[in-house]
Amino acid sequence: MRVLLTGASGFVGRCAAAALREMGHSVVAVVNSGGRDADGEVLRVDLLSAGTAGRIAEAASADALLHLAWTTRHGAYWNDLANLSWLAATAELVAAVARRGTRRVCVVGTCFEYDWPVDGDCDEDVTPTASHTVYDAAKTACRLVLEQLARDMHLSLAWARLFHLYGPGEHPDRLVSSVCRALVAGRPARCSSGSGLRDFMDVRDAASALAHLVTGDVRGIVNVASGETVRIRDVAVTLGDLAGRPELVAVGELPDRPDEPPRITASTSRLNREVGFQPEHRLRDGLNDALTYWTKERDRHG
Repeated sequence: MRVLLTGASGFVGRCAAAALREMGHSVVAVVNSGGRDADGEVLRVDLLSAGTAGRIAEAASADALLHLAWTTRHGAYWNDLANLSWLAATAELVAAVARRGTRRVCVVGTCFEYDWPVDGDCDEDVTPTASHTVYDAAKTACRLVLEQLARDMHLSLAWARLFHLYGPGEHPDRLVSSVCRALVAGRPARCSSGSGLRDFMDVRDAASALAHLVTGDVRGIVNVASGETVRIRDVAVTLGDLAGRPELVAVGELPDRPDEPPRITASTSRLNREVGFQPEHRLRDGLNDALTYWTKERDRHG
């Protein structure tokens, strides 16, 4: 298949492009005009500019669209009003590629769309949605708009809800990367109590899952997650053990966020059974790879 991939130079996008090519598909990579480069056939454009969607759709002539691009500025995107611009741009892009003959579309959502259960996993068919921030409210609204477009334009639409990702290239201030950076620098990795339960997935597995999803025929909402439930502090403790510096992991030294949900974990039945995807990286192995990545980054930059 010829797959149009937006956000191709981002944290997930770089891995998704590699996964698609490994499966034998060709990729038309869309990157922001001011962003990083991507490999292969590249369209360097600003997706929020008027008229861009039509030009992309014409240039790509794609069989499928995997849409990852959205506002992602760390610490700011939760209530960034740019989320509303991305909602509109996403709907415009999907409509544009559909008019050019693209019939398969996969767009990325978020686990924050769910009204998180206290004592169980988020299930696509059972768990209700809830608004927590402008980000997830915009994602939910986008899904509803695209579902209507899919009905009107006879599209096969999948909506991939990503859970907690980590891995090479992650923003340095996120949990796994921040703990790794502290450990390789030989300084304390200060953490909150980390009492919450989460599903952490290696970005390489998430990208591969998206590649399988967009080139398949499963429709509707699909959780993209590992299916493993882990306590947040255990991730930090495992990294300390892997680094041989367990004494540097300072659990409880940072305050817990007052709005921290006790559990955000996923049912992965649809991903495993219907999409036919199983993650390759167990948590400990993936964390070890992340630690190796940040060790190399330290050695490279001094």
